[in-house]
Amino acid sequence: MICLRYARDKSEAEDILQEGLIQIFQQIKKYDPAKGTFASWSARVIVNKALEYLRKWRRLKFQEDLDGMQEDLILDNSIVEDISAKELIKTIQKLPTGYQVVFNMYTIEGYSHKEIAEQLGISVGTSKSQLSKAKKILRNWIEVTF
Repeated sequence: MICLRYARDKSEAEDILQEGLIQIFQQIKKYDPAKGTFASWSARVIVNKALEYLRKWRRLKFQEDLDGMQEDLILDNSIVEDISAKELIKTIQKLPTGYQVVFNMYTIEGYSHKEIAEQLGISVGTSKSQLSKAKKILRNWIEVTF
């Protein structure tokens, strides 16, 4: 599921997953149960591998910071409840890569804007504006489609 959220399609998700699993097996000795569950550790490895894949094969593009961007674009829960996980993933996959990555990292993976900025080499403001724009696009697509 993680790979599908970052990929354009199933084939790309499979490539990311394969590379991620290799990374997990290579770094298994670095896993420390005292720091968290294996599931959370391996999920972070997969997310990092997805970001690496996107940097390599699909150049991550981000728009400049937009001061004053508001994050108040919240999807109506009643609309979201009517969408299957598969439909939601397909909708997220349609986002431009930069929007998709920030949306996934912040909304689904739970990264802070500071962590996203550090991981992607962008400013916190850019992370916030990418999230805001992603939410706006998703909201429009969902409202029109459902």
